[in-house]
Parts: sequence; structure tokens; C-alpha cells
Amino acid sequence: MQANKKRRLIFTFLVAAIGGYIFYILNMPLPWVLGALTFTFIAQGLLKQEAYIPTPIKNTSFIILGIYFGLYFTLETFQMILPYFLPYLLLTLILIFASIFISIMVTKLSWVKVDSMTSIFGSIPGGLSEMTLASEAFKARTSLVVIFQTIRLVTVLFTVPSIMALLFGQGTGNTNGQASTEVILGSPVSYLAFILPALAALFLNKKIPAGIIIGAIGVTAALNITLVELPAIPPTLMYAAQVAVGASLGKNILFRDIKAGGKLSFIYFGTSLGIIAFSIMLGVILANLTSLDYVTAILSIAPGGLFEMVLTAYSLGGDPAVVSSLQLIRILVIVIGVPPLLGMLFRDRRSTSHIS
Repeated sequence: MQANKKRRLIFTFLVAAIGGYIFYILNMPLPWVLGALTFTFIAQGLLKQEAYIPTPIKNTSFIILGIYFGLYFTLETFQMILPYFLPYLLLTLILIFASIFISIMVTKLSWVKVDSMTSIFGSIPGGLSEMTLASEAFKARTSLVVIFQTIRLVTVLFTVPSIMALLFGQGTGNTNGQASTEVILGSPVSYLAFILPALAALFLNKKIPAGIIIGAIGVTAALNITLVELPAIPPTLMYAAQVAVGASLGKNILFRDIKAGGKLSFIYFGTSLGIIAFSIMLGVILANLTSLDYVTAILSIAPGGLFEMVLTAYSLGGDPAVVSSLQLIRILVIVIGVPPLLGMLFRDRRSTSHIS
């Protein structure tokens, strides 16, 4: 059994690394994540070989990336985001209500046999696991929520970085925030400082949305704004972590799930594109209301995962610290505010619609 898992692990990393390298050679956005995701997904489906990424490796990769982006935070970052809070919160609420409205309108189409609650939880830009759990409490069709949220996630991953790279150019990485990326790597002993962010990440994992990466970013940022001098993360380790995360995402995307969605997969792909386009418009508005640049503003409000949007900001020369701070606000607003809101809007309401 252990030998089989080891072979699957080697297979997964080999395929993912090849995919990441090919995307890197092709100068694709987020190459090590999207390349790994794409090749893992395709290889798993075509070769009928189930990919395998142990949870400890996946968690360690998220912690490494969280620490990496936490090093971008300075005192100026926290002072900077305060003026953006109210306009960002307002635009986030508009995005949430727009997502709910679009989701309900989709169910009005005669050929879409999905109840409103399932449609909303399948389209709203929250975390897949968080929206799935919340949908159970509202008696939505959880299996469809998983499929629609997976489609939404994949759509965001492949469209937002590409659109941003097309509009604003493929960057070479942010050089403004993390001073430690421009200095010699620290001594082995200096890396012991990262034990605290790692412990915080593991403690918060599954306790709050995106807890593992939030814990790593938060504690690293707190250390970074004190007198503690933190070493840089080696680039090779950064790339390896991205490959592992990409592979872990790719292994969860199955041909059979997409097939199970049938024609609804295409409908909710279109819904995702509409929500993405609307979020980009809101990002442009945010940039014009504040002093944020367009890349940072758009990625801060884009309906993607915190990690993916922060990594995109890094690759395109945006401000990862600001993006991670504002994306965290968006996640918390959705996870904390949306279920009570839907409870008021759909009190004791449950559709009995079924897919044809």
C-alpha cells in the first residue's frame, strides 16, 4: 500500500513539474501553478492514474507560500489599507449581491432545472469547502454546488491571470515589497523564526476560511514589522511549493464531475465569466476611487482564491500585501455575512427542482 502511494506521489510530482516547466517556457501566467494543475488534471483523466498529494505536503506548500507573501508586509502596508476599507467593503457587497442576482436569474431560464439556493452557493465567490458546507445547512444540492464551485475556481484560475497579463503585461515579480528577496539567504538557524508562522497556520487550518495561509501570512507579517530580521525564501522552494499546490488543485478536478454537470457546466462557466467581468469593472472603480494601481485593485476584488490572486499580483508587479489583506476581508464578509443574508432572503424556502 505504501509503495503504491509512493509511486503515485512520484508520478504526480513528475507530471506536475513537467507541466509547470512547459508553462514557464511558454511564458504563461502563474506557470508553476497552472501548468501543474493542467497536466495533473489531464494525466489523471487520460491515464486513469489517480494523482496523490499527501495532506502534509500540501499544507507545507501553503505555509511556505504564506510565509513568502507575509514578508511583503510592512507598517506602511497596514497604514495604507485603512483608507481603502470602506470603498472596498462597499464594492465587495455589490459583487456579492450581483452574484446572487445573476445566480437567481440563471434559474429562471426554462432549460435550467436548478433551485435558487444551489445556484447561489455554486456561483458565489467564496471558498469551495466553505460554500459546500454552508449549502448543506440550506438544503441545497451539495453535489452540484461542488461541481459549480469547481468550474468557477478553474475559470478564475485560467482567465483572471491571463486577462491581467494581457492588459498589464507579464511582470517579473514585485520588487517593491519584500526587501529580503534582494539579499543573501539567511543562515540555517535564522529559518527557525518561521516555526511560529507554521504553527499558527496549522492551528488555524480548518478553523477559519483559508486558515492555513492566513495564519502563515499573519504571523510572518507580525514578525516582519518588528525588529526581527527574517531571511528570504529560496526561489527553488517557492517554485516547488507552487507545483505542489497546483498538483493538489488538479487532482481534485475530475472528468466525471464535469460530465455529471452536463449542460449546466457550460451555463455556470458562462455565469463565472459574467461575475469575473463584473468584478474587473468594480476593480477599475476601486482604482479610480483610491490611490491603488489597477493590477492591485482588480486582483483585490477578483473572485478567486486568496493564494491565487496574491500570486498573480506578485507575478504582475502588483502589491501582494494589499491584495492579501483585502482578499481576506472579502472572504470573511462572504463566509460570515452571506449565510445569514440568505437565511433572511430564503427563509423556509426550498425548491424541489431537479436536473432534467
